[in-house]
Amino acid sequence: MKSLYKRQFILTAGMILVSFAMLGIAFLTLSYQYTLRQTRESMERNANYVATFTAKSRSLGVSIEDDLYIALIATIAQISDAVVLVTEADGEMVVSTDGATVQGYRDLGGRYLPQSMVDEVSRSGEYAGMTTLGGFFSEKRYVAGVPITTTGVELTSGKVVQTVVGVAYVAAEASSLTELWRAVITIFIFTAIVVLCIAFLTSSVTSMKQTKPLKEIADTARKFGHGEYELRVTGYEDRRDEVGELAEAFNTMADAISRSEARRSEFVANISHELKTPMTTIAGFSDGILDGTIPPDKERAALQTISSETRRLSRLVRRMLDLSRLQSAENVTAQEQFDVSEIMLRVLVSLETKINARRLDVDTQLPDGAVMVWGDPDAITQVCYNLLDNAIKFSDPGSTMGLSITTKGGKAYVSVRNTGQTIPPDELAMIFDRFHKSDKSRSVDREGVGLGLYIVKTILNNHKENITVTSQEGVTEFVFTLTLA
Repeated sequence: MKSLYKRQFILTAGMILVSFAMLGIAFLTLSYQYTLRQTRESMERNANYVATFTAKSRSLGVSIEDDLYIALIATIAQISDAVVLVTEADGEMVVSTDGATVQGYRDLGGRYLPQSMVDEVSRSGEYAGMTTLGGFFSEKRYVAGVPITTTGVELTSGKVVQTVVGVAYVAAEASSLTELWRAVITIFIFTAIVVLCIAFLTSSVTSMKQTKPLKEIADTARKFGHGEYELRVTGYEDRRDEVGELAEAFNTMADAISRSEARRSEFVANISHELKTPMTTIAGFSDGILDGTIPPDKERAALQTISSETRRLSRLVRRMLDLSRLQSAENVTAQEQFDVSEIMLRVLVSLETKINARRLDVDTQLPDGAVMVWGDPDAITQVCYNLLDNAIKFSDPGSTMGLSITTKGGKAYVSVRNTGQTIPPDELAMIFDRFHKSDKSRSVDREGVGLGLYIVKTILNNHKENITVTSQEGVTEFVFTLTLA
């Protein structure tokens, strides 16, 4: 398996190579065409000079073998670093010079240019191409040719006519033509190699820096998976890129998992304690009856204690099953419309016996009409039952318990209020935790198992709703929301 570092490096290096290859081809092609065009224009310009001067010389009666004429074209040849060749209209060579040596008509011995060149000049009025001039040069040279024309008057018609009396050619060595181009290639290749080396080094370092934090995070994740929950990814707090976001997200996840693990350990400890207490009581009284430690006249009271603890154990198991169902991934809260006022009144009636036992007055402030909300009516019934049962249980005997429903901003606010002992502020944040009880000795609320409010919170979370609690001057109030239908 290729590492991310290798993939990133190969990808970056490949893109750089392809980019430089395309850039190099385009640059070299353009530079060659530019050099060729410049050379061609320079040679054509020089050929025009020779042709114009030759035409004027002939019109003045100056022979092309005249020393002044030959000196001038020799100078042009020397300046342009090329061979200047003058021919007759039929292609017969007359004068040839490279600036240092001059070949006249007699030296050339009546040599002729290839007929194809003569035809090309006659047809297009110029010549440009690579040729040896029919073997005149030992290697091909770039040749530019321009016709030499004279102007005269036709005696019969009086028209001005131009007559081609010869052709002026300028021939440059191919090596001189490509010398600049080769120099440009050399400079480009050298520059490209230096730039590629720098780019590859930069790409390697960049890829390494990009993959290093990923490796560190992966290593930390592996150790975290083996139980080292205190480990965190450090050193990337100041980064504002994706790596910093990934490190922050990992640390947030690690914190959540650590808290979850701590809650799990606490849950196991709490459930062990809750199971151990009734089971110890049941075992103790049962052994006392069996071995005769408990007198026969007290066996009934012992059996009542055993029965009470057994029911308490049953309630704990039932609540644990309810909690497991609520937290199950398969649990999907049903959404339907129902009247929350009706549910609150129905639960209130079911708890009438407990209310009368504590001599409580109930102050209900409910709307005249139905308050239709969205949710699972069975689950919300359990929420109402748990809150009302909790309020009854912790109300002072003979006090007033309040129940109200208000609507605002598309939400129904359900309030359950009781008068009793004030909950300390430091415990309000933990009141919805599993197995939390205000009485640390767990002796006051013998009937409860510490899961009622946690189940309430879980149900409302499943509904995407909120619940809040306040406790001041002996008045404790729970308020939860539901979405109006």
